[in-house]
Amino acid sequence: MSAHCCQHEHEPDNSNSHHGRYRKVLWIALLINLTMFAVEIASGVKANSVSLFADSLDFLGDAANYGISLWVLGLSVVVRAKASLFKALTMAAFGLWILGSTVWNAVTGVLPSAQTMGLIGIVAFAANLSVAALLYAYRDGDSNMRSVWLCTRNDALGNLAVILAAIGVFGTGASWPDLVVASIMASLALHSAWTVIKHARAELVNG
Repeated sequence: MSAHCCQHEHEPDNSNSHHGRYRKVLWIALLINLTMFAVEIASGVKANSVSLFADSLDFLGDAANYGISLWVLGLSVVVRAKASLFKALTMAAFGLWILGSTVWNAVTGVLPSAQTMGLIGIVAFAANLSVAALLYAYRDGDSNMRSVWLCTRNDALGNLAVILAAIGVFGTGASWPDLVVASIMASLALHSAWTVIKHARAELVNG
């Protein structure tokens, strides 16, 4: 699939069908993420869960991510690479924000609602899994496509972690599982951001 995508990038006249399919996938992903943002931000505030609240903001960030990808689709490699750099910096900022929120919750000692975390975590996982399945075929494209795939993959992993955190909070009666999961989500965001930055910089040099 990777070679197939690269071939289409160098043959614009034959890429309309490829871009058309990808554009439809991005629109579906955009709508799913906007819906889940509304659901999760309300639930995150109600549950007092830093990992769940962070996941709601992640849905909003991904919606913006898909919107930017729709805008640059079909443009030059240099433009797409610059968009990827912007998105990577956003991912990094998200990771740093989560780390700060984790420290704050650790200091204040807020106990999240395990039931709400678990229920919303399952719904969010199903949403992200459906988006990841749609984007799987485009995971080895240019840096812009790869950044979209990495964000969605990280979200699905983050949802699983939230579910595990809910189980941990319920079993221990303590907030530390929520804090651990938030730290893991931050690490994933920072690692993915660095990966996309390296890929995008290489495209800018070669573009």
